[in-house]
Amino acid sequence: MRAIIVTTPGGSSALDHAEVPDPVPGEGEALVEVAASGVNFIDVYHREGRYPLPTPFVPGSEGAGTVCATGPGVTEVGLGDRVAWANVVGSYAEKQIVPADRLVPVPDRLDLDLAAAVLLQGMTAHYLTRSTHDVREGEVVLIHAAAGGMGLLLIQMAKMRGAHVIGTVSSAAKEKLARAAGADEVLRYGDVAAGVRNRCHVVYDGVGAATFEDSLAALRPRGLLALYGAASGPVPPFDPQRLNAAGSLFLTRPTLGHYVATRAELLERADDVLGWVADGSLDVAVYNRYPLAEARRAHDDLEGRRTTGKLLLIP
Repeated sequence: MRAIIVTTPGGSSALDHAEVPDPVPGEGEALVEVAASGVNFIDVYHREGRYPLPTPFVPGSEGAGTVCATGPGVTEVGLGDRVAWANVVGSYAEKQIVPADRLVPVPDRLDLDLAAAVLLQGMTAHYLTRSTHDVREGEVVLIHAAAGGMGLLLIQMAKMRGAHVIGTVSSAAKEKLARAAGADEVLRYGDVAAGVRNRCHVVYDGVGAATFEDSLAALRPRGLLALYGAASGPVPPFDPQRLNAAGSLFLTRPTLGHYVATRAELLERADDVLGWVADGSLDVAVYNRYPLAEARRAHDDLEGRRTTGKLLLIP
């Protein structure tokens, strides 16, 4: 089969398109023929070695496809099942081994590429708006990178809860997308400090170093900063006493794995997200679909901020 291989971590040139043996599922595992793989910043972090993985490895943490073989002891899925997965590395390939208890069913009425486009970011937006901070009606929510794949989902889920949503973007075109998703206010990054100071109950920040100071300044007393990513680089060390002085603020660095730790919680979040997409309650914006061999271009586009919405690799 064809797959993308990383032998030495580094820039996008580390992504090699190669022929590799077909994997064989073991105990409790399923082999899935990949229909589409989501492209996410965590894939970049793995490729760079920021989140180290044993080399060589196949990147990609999200996908959807059809079960084509199962190993001993598998009861969760069967041959021919349409499934999706997230937080399991190896989806930049024509086939992937996935622990069967990490697979979720895809509704018949939902295209597999849309399932691949939404699951990781959708479940992330789900836990951020319902568990990390349970958004309530009338609360003020700030979402950075509001026109990106995560930002557009966060806007919609926060609006489902009745929040007043403020988004940050870098251009007029991206402002249009954020407003179409439901944002009540949209600001350029340079205007954040003046526009939202001390207003927000919660800030969702996947940008990191470049937005961290504005995120703290935006919070009202006892507000929460959910720092769920670091697209612009990691936040430098800082004195926690600043949280006290700014109003007994809360800061958390959450990750999806801790919010889908049990199969019951995984299925609950996945069923909500995939069901909302299937019935039209949640819109998924796919910016581009790339052939698997063009994984380098997909990463360059993602890191270069040339995209809005989701990127997919198609084997």
